Amino acid sequence: MAKFNGHKNWNHWNVSLWINNDEGLYHKAYSLARRYKRDRAAQIMLDALLGAGIDRTPDGAPYTYSSVRAAMVGIL
Repeated sequence: MAKFNGHKNWNHWNVSLWINNDEGLYHKAYSLARRYKRDRAAQIMLDALLGAGIDRTPDGAPYTYSSVRAAMVGIL
């Protein structure tokens, strides 16, 4: 499968774009990444998004565990 802008696919790229460029999302992800290992931080981040009723980026990419985890790779 071809990569999309260095990411596995469009969904991973779009979720990463939002998490790493939206100030509130970035601060939440950064805080979780400092406190927990990546897998746990990604699950907590996803649970927080879904718990707030946010299941997609404004561009329509679904927040999934794998896309959130991939977005958090370069946080720290």
